[in-house]
Amino acid sequence: MMMATAAMAASSCDRGDTRKKLQITVVFLVRTLLLACIIARGVLALIRVAFRVAVVAPARSLVAVAGAAFSAVNARCAWCLEQAALGRSCTGTVLGDAVVGAMASSWRLLLQGITSLVFLCARGADEYVRPPPSPLVLTAHGKPASHPQQVHISMVGEKNMRISWVTDDLNAPSVVEYGTSPGKYTASATGDHTTYRYFLYKSGAIHHATIGPLEASTTYHYRCGKAGDEFTLRTPPARLPVEFVVVGDLGQTKWTASTLSHIGGGGGDYDVLLLPGDLSYADTQQPLWDTFGRLVQPLASARPWMVTEGNHEIEALPVVGIAPFAAYNARWRMPREESGSPSNLYYSFDAAGGAAHVVMLGSYAEFEEGSPQRAWLERDLAGVDRRRTPWLLALVHAPWYNTNEAHQGEGERMRRAMESLLYEARVDVVFAGHVHAYERFTRIYDNEADSRGPMYITIGDGGNREGLALKFIKGHKSAHLSEFREASFGHGRLRILNETSAVWTWHRNDDQFATVRDEVWLHSLAAGEPAATVASAGGGGGGHPADEL
Repeated sequence: MMMATAAMAASSCDRGDTRKKLQITVVFLVRTLLLACIIARGVLALIRVAFRVAVVAPARSLVAVAGAAFSAVNARCAWCLEQAALGRSCTGTVLGDAVVGAMASSWRLLLQGITSLVFLCARGADEYVRPPPSPLVLTAHGKPASHPQQVHISMVGEKNMRISWVTDDLNAPSVVEYGTSPGKYTASATGDHTTYRYFLYKSGAIHHATIGPLEASTTYHYRCGKAGDEFTLRTPPARLPVEFVVVGDLGQTKWTASTLSHIGGGGGDYDVLLLPGDLSYADTQQPLWDTFGRLVQPLASARPWMVTEGNHEIEALPVVGIAPFAAYNARWRMPREESGSPSNLYYSFDAAGGAAHVVMLGSYAEFEEGSPQRAWLERDLAGVDRRRTPWLLALVHAPWYNTNEAHQGEGERMRRAMESLLYEARVDVVFAGHVHAYERFTRIYDNEADSRGPMYITIGDGGNREGLALKFIKGHKSAHLSEFREASFGHGRLRILNETSAVWTWHRNDDQFATVRDEVWLHSLAAGEPAATVASAGGGGGGHPADEL
């Protein structure tokens, strides 16, 4: 028995020695692995330092030199093109001007191609093949650097107006002088200015100043920055009637120029212009924001332009750290604070003393349940008293109902997220852009005709460079809800006559003169069961069947 006990003790000692050796081995392996990691980190750090010294620093220097050279060449070419647009000589000789002009135009085309390629790689190609584009209308600025350009105005609250403009002089004052008589300014307002960079482009000083309180239906004369031309604006009325011009997907082509001439051809006989997205079609080519601002200045400086964003305003290039909507937010500041919105991409405002409430929605801001835009919209609509506000309008870029082949279904997610809110609030009309054609639907809710739902109108036919969306789908599931559709450029007008009645007209402008091609009378949903009477352009009965257009 003593021998058995001794054997057991020896076995126990052997097991203990084996366990101890195993622990020592594990500890050694772990320490070896940690040491290897420390050595590897040191080696990687040395490699990074060597890479920065041998590659990154010279590359940055090379990029800086290339950027400076690019900016110099680009600035000179832009100057030559601007001089040519103003009818001025760059070289003093006809032959020299021809050679320099050809070189500058080639440079511009090369730059447009490069930036467009980068943009397409960043956002993906459009699925819809469009007709050939119209030539751009590039509006030059030949005045001193301190003189204001790209002047436009927007409504801020009930009695104020924001004046926005750009100067090449970064030190120009952000001051607006104004009064009711030409050249006699009885008041002034001081605002602020900002600039932004986009790749190698740097903007001028973008000024914003709010003037007021102003009297309704009154003409004011004003001057920006204590320099340059005097401008004239007319404030909207304090009560009905009120008239809105609605135009989407504007751009800056010969088609755009035709649209603007027809809008302004009536002597400015409207009160507010509404634009549901896609303004300049700069698409990363930032100087096109400047030429667009100059093109629309005659109209945008005289009546308030209330805009919302489209897909062409996104311009995000995350690879080089450019955030979306950089140019749009800097240039087109809307009354978000006054409407309690956390973003410049969606807001609301009142017109005609509160008789009309207009909601500008953002197709490219979050809109799902729990999103800031959804929460804001719920609060905004809850604050509308339809006894005081008989008319409720909404604008969005991507249409929720669409029978055109272009952009099919792109607004569907937003429709599912927000349509019920607009329906419950009894919104009268929803305007959209994005599709480059005109289409008017009956009153709808959830893909069915509903007399208590909004009338949906797509008006993305302002004159963009991409051309018209020519193909409508005859067998589309919403075709029976589409009452009028036509692929032509034009603009619309909504004239609200009183608390119960309004008239909508669509003016086609690819004729020699603007032609009323579609007309419909609306009954406010706040006044009870709606009724709509449609007349064709010539004043005859019943509009054109959709399938014949």
